[in-house]
Amino acid sequence: MFAGAAAAVLARRLEALPLAQLKLGITTDEIADDVLTAAKFLRDHNLKWAEVRNIWGRYNTAQPVEKVREAGKILDEHGVKVSIEGTGFFKIPLPPEGPEGEKILDGQWKLLDASLERARIFGTNTLRIFTFMLARDEQPSAKSYARIDELLREAARRAKGFRLAVENIGGGHVCSGAESGAFLKRVKEDNVGLTWDPNNAAQSGEQSFPDGYRKIDPSRIFHIHLRDFKREAGKVVWLPVGTGEMDNLGQIRALLKDGFQGTFTLETHWKDPKGPLYSTETSLAGLFKVIEKV
Repeated sequence: MFAGAAAAVLARRLEALPLAQLKLGITTDEIADDVLTAAKFLRDHNLKWAEVRNIWGRYNTAQPVEKVREAGKILDEHGVKVSIEGTGFFKIPLPPEGPEGEKILDGQWKLLDASLERARIFGTNTLRIFTFMLARDEQPSAKSYARIDELLREAARRAKGFRLAVENIGGGHVCSGAESGAFLKRVKEDNVGLTWDPNNAAQSGEQSFPDGYRKIDPSRIFHIHLRDFKREAGKVVWLPVGTGEMDNLGQIRALLKDGFQGTFTLETHWKDPKGPLYSTETSLAGLFKVIEKV
């Protein structure tokens, strides 16, 4: 494949560098929904980590436990560890107060239980979660943030022994680096942190690195998403790493300087007509070139 050979060569060269210890992986379904295909790709590119979200066409939390065990076994057989379990926990509009809202939240607590069960199977103690999405025409408010904070503290209590890594996301109550930093100052539970996605933060209009990043306590960052973007007609468009506006080199250097020892995920998102495998290979080759310069 066009990008595959280049990425494999770069991966071999990186083995000789100190950054061979950088815990880099890929979201498996950005490679393929088929776990075996994704695991072989990761092994062939000397990557030891994976973020697991969808497997065999469904969210991992929607798959029977037997299928999750099968996926975990395949990854293990290929020398791949799960860095973080991708969940959709709290990736919904903030439920209203009252009986109707409590019924919705009951479903979310069941989702959290299912997520914890699957995280145990995958051998990870870290879950990617959210802080609720904004409804149409909704604006964040002090009242909504106070309720979200309370619910996150309850989630932290229920998930004792696990780490909840909130992803900042476009269209969510926490999108920018500034919003992420403010959230972490309010919710101080030590098992609540951040999946920092500077590309998502750019959707807020913020200069996510270095401006947004510097508003976050780096010790509260549990996990990192990497990719690239450009602004086009007022919107953010995803691109292969190295072809857009994101300063991935500066971001990685800053994280390492600040003592970050957690995991990184290439979350491709860019879609080439040739398919997800090609898209991820292309973006991975660009990311390896960035890492060579770190």
